[in-house]
Amino acid sequence: MKFCQTVYVDEFTNGILDPNEQMTKGVKDGGRIIANTAPGCWGPMITPAIKGGHEVTKPVYVEGAEIGDSVALFIESIKITSIATSSGNDHPIDGRYISDAFIAAKCPHCGKVNPDTEIKGIGQNAIVCKNCGAVVTPFEFTNGYTIAFDQQKGLGITVNQEISERIARDGRKFMCIPDRSIQNPVVTIAPHDMVGTVSRIRPMLGQLGTIPSRAFPDSHNAGDFAQALIGAEHDYAMTKDEIKDRTDGHMDINFVREGVWVICPVKVKGAGVYLGDMHAEQGDGEIAGHTTDVAGIVQLKVKLLKNFTIDGPIILPLEEDLPYLAKPLTKEEKERALKIANAYGMNEIEDSLPMSFVGTGANLNEATLNGMERAAKLLDITVPEVMNRATITGAIRIGRNPGVVTVTFLVPKSYLKHDMFINILENHYSN
Repeated sequence: MKFCQTVYVDEFTNGILDPNEQMTKGVKDGGRIIANTAPGCWGPMITPAIKGGHEVTKPVYVEGAEIGDSVALFIESIKITSIATSSGNDHPIDGRYISDAFIAAKCPHCGKVNPDTEIKGIGQNAIVCKNCGAVVTPFEFTNGYTIAFDQQKGLGITVNQEISERIARDGRKFMCIPDRSIQNPVVTIAPHDMVGTVSRIRPMLGQLGTIPSRAFPDSHNAGDFAQALIGAEHDYAMTKDEIKDRTDGHMDINFVREGVWVICPVKVKGAGVYLGDMHAEQGDGEIAGHTTDVAGIVQLKVKLLKNFTIDGPIILPLEEDLPYLAKPLTKEEKERALKIANAYGMNEIEDSLPMSFVGTGANLNEATLNGMERAAKLLDITVPEVMNRATITGAIRIGRNPGVVTVTFLVPKSYLKHDMFINILENHYSN
């Protein structure tokens, strides 16, 4: 394989993150990945030929990456290219899927699983089976909207029926769907239940990570959505133990944005860096289940961390996105704290910096425990100590309901033994 300083990615998976599929592009340690990402969620959800619920970039091999290493990804830029998109709450339609509408959509007329489709007109019934012509969309909106962005991609406004239908008739253009993407543009449905709602735009990545050690549907590469795989009746069914092979690349954490480091576990040789599911904005918890999926251009810097073994992602957020208690201590605060210590006969205070450990699980309680256990294992401390530190120097924050959280707290640098990671951490939060 040829390893390049800069790798351009414009090809997508069929919704499955498969460690047995050969990676065709390689990036050097210290190199960059530039990707034109396709919208996630709704477009793939109404495209039965996509088997994972999302359409993420094909994985990139990182030179020298071995199982047990980590890959640090710095998001240098995120730029939205879509002009408009649609989103909203979903409801799966009975008779149009097997076990899981995200993975095994089925034509209700001819019975074909994951059929190819074509678009005829606009609206909820516009997407039909190419084999028999029956309406095949496996999801419908319970409450949906179409949102258009300004040229600066700083604000969006939800539009009325007339404008939604105008956008629907030229969906790929308005959504700027990449040429190699096969998804049906969600604006085709033209939802318009909310009109005139203004939203501030702050793009982030819902999917960023490395491929798992077994084949996972991409949207299910997290401990909450993976629950649907347990005992399922499709090809990607798993046991509870098998879903531990995930890498939690599908985080939907809204501070995974420009200027942030995401450190990802390496569970297969070469790591397999992939990304996608860009959101124009998202509130904590993504409580609607979906938000504004857009196409865009992303640039990542890649650093290999040899022998830095983690089970799930670690995020180094922007300082402005940190919980109040987890913000790095200022010089003045350190001086004041040392005076308190001296008054009681102590000579030093902890030298610490913030880290956010991602935890996922069937529910928020399980996700919180998962994140705390991951922190405790890396730092070689107990879960009760993590609890205390997250309580007085950090916070537990919801990434996605029902089961993605971040366990964020100030970590003493003496707990960290990996020089390159310490260097990244110190440089990221240098004053």
